[in-house]
Amino acid sequence: MSTATSTQRAVFPFTAVIGQEDMKLALILNVIDPKIGGVMIMGDRGTGKSTTIRALADLLPEISVVENDPFNRAPEDPEVQQEFEGSSVPESAMKVPMVDLPLGATEDRVCGTIDIEKALSEGVKAFEPGLLAKANRGLLYVDEVNLLDDHLVDVLLDSAASGRNTVEREGISIRHPAQFVLIGSGNPEEGELRPQLLDRFGMHAEIRTVKDPAQRVQIVEQRAEFDQDPDAFLAKYQSEQTALQERIVSAQQRLKGVAIDHEYRVQISQVCSELDVDGLRGDIVSNRAAKALAAYEGRSEVTLDDIQTVIALCLRHRLRKDPLESIDSGYKVEKTFGSVFGVTIPDPTANGRSPVGAR
Repeated sequence: MSTATSTQRAVFPFTAVIGQEDMKLALILNVIDPKIGGVMIMGDRGTGKSTTIRALADLLPEISVVENDPFNRAPEDPEVQQEFEGSSVPESAMKVPMVDLPLGATEDRVCGTIDIEKALSEGVKAFEPGLLAKANRGLLYVDEVNLLDDHLVDVLLDSAASGRNTVEREGISIRHPAQFVLIGSGNPEEGELRPQLLDRFGMHAEIRTVKDPAQRVQIVEQRAEFDQDPDAFLAKYQSEQTALQERIVSAQQRLKGVAIDHEYRVQISQVCSELDVDGLRGDIVSNRAAKALAAYEGRSEVTLDDIQTVIALCLRHRLRKDPLESIDSGYKVEKTFGSVFGVTIPDPTANGRSPVGAR
């Protein structure tokens, strides 16, 4: 975790972020189980999206990698073992990679490129790794993903889903691991992602500007305190950071042993069916996210509360948009969940409460 030094800029601690619980939960669950498929965060400007994502990367423990490996591969990776043919693999430790994808990035910069001249003259595959190689076993963050070229978004989503990146140029083909948690963020005022791209993000969190004046003052004071003396501020949250880091690592180890009752699986699929969700991604992601939450809470069985907590985050962006519909999509998911699971869902307008993932 970050400490302010002359060579490393201090990163705002994850546990100090106030509010935005949906976003924080979606990020944590994706780190516990990257197969959930990433998270899309839509919200107003200045609501702490980028700060929270960078804070999460800084929170995670160091990983063991093959020394000087451009793909950050693990020493125990079967491909690595095969390359070293049983001899000892040189290891080093590094922070979980956090790669920012700039909006103006080209496909070659993202995927990597092959030095054709070297390949033809020397007969070797001279591969220049791109951002996907750098992001392997880490986080890939795309700010304003809704402004990124659709083709590039497609490339990112394909790599995130398959865990591999393939570069083909002039009859030469290179494949390398590209296992990362894809995190996109954007401002809905600047346009939405196409539905078929949005559907491929595992979870979707919508966040709002904090309205409570007392909470706003608390956030302003907290930021001023961090800017004035980062070391002291980080020291104040060190124990909470360590506890959360240990909890995430423990959840990752527990995940394989988490079970979900068959009846719950059937009911999750019934919710997806009644909401007319296209495809089966909604079913799969809801099951995965519920299991990740159970692991995070220290349990080996998924409960009804786990499903209720994650289902709107997993399904709200998969609903077909009706321009005449006034009901919030998050509440629509919760309402359908209530009728299928036999749970009473309070009307969010009755007490000013916002439904999970609602704007």
